[in-house]
Amino acid sequence: MQVTHIWNKLNLRRGKVILIVLLAWFFIFPSFGQGMFGLSSTSGSDDRTLSYGFFLAGHNASYRLKYSDSFVTSPNGSSPTVRAIFPQFSPGFSLGFTGILSLHDQIQLLFTPKVGFYEYQTEVSYFIVDTPQPGLPNQNGGDEVIPTSESQFINSEATLIELPLLFKYRSIRFNNTRMYWVGGASYNFRTKSQDEANIEELVTTGKDFSLEMGMGFEIYFKYFKFAPEIRFSHGLNNIYQAENTNPLFRDAISSIKRKSITIYLNFQ
Repeated sequence: MQVTHIWNKLNLRRGKVILIVLLAWFFIFPSFGQGMFGLSSTSGSDDRTLSYGFFLAGHNASYRLKYSDSFVTSPNGSSPTVRAIFPQFSPGFSLGFTGILSLHDQIQLLFTPKVGFYEYQTEVSYFIVDTPQPGLPNQNGGDEVIPTSESQFINSEATLIELPLLFKYRSIRFNNTRMYWVGGASYNFRTKSQDEANIEELVTTGKDFSLEMGMGFEIYFKYFKFAPEIRFSHGLNNIYQAENTNPLFRDAISSIKRKSITIYLNFQ
């Protein structure tokens, strides 16, 4: 007769066993559950008019690039060697503080100054010398010429000081969570001087305004409140500076604006 092994039984039902153990732990030891999740907690300073916090964030940032009209209509005239320009998303991180003014239990005004470390990568694709392809005759009777290309990757690093002023609307608290929506505007400036930026291949100015919008949810713990959030940022200013940009592709671009997607980990 085959012997039944209790460990094999547990392994087959491992997910259910873990769930039952966790539920039993919180029901048998309610004081532990309250201590960990703050079931009666008012942390996060919800009852205060002024409160504060801090955050860590990771972002993915890129340029929003617009071609010039002359490049679109007559590429051989404005930038004859340029085939295309592709902004790339690049990761980075930021950190900062949060000042909170509560206007109502569900309405808050946030000031969230931060320092962001950004890298912007742009791929410029060039045409290179065309070579005849034997066996592919063209309309003139000669060999067909097929254009080929090569790419150049341009990296631009920037440390930005960002000063967002945001409006926050929260749902009514349900147990220990709240959903919220946040939106507003931010003034941003670069710590690198314009003289330093002018020596780069693709030159941008250092000051910008952006629109911010996002959503998240608050989780109440006994002594603090944790709020993960996703936020989208869209620059409003044309930060492109053509006069100092590489002449090989500068006439192909009419405007550059910043954009980013950021995950915030807020602690209040």
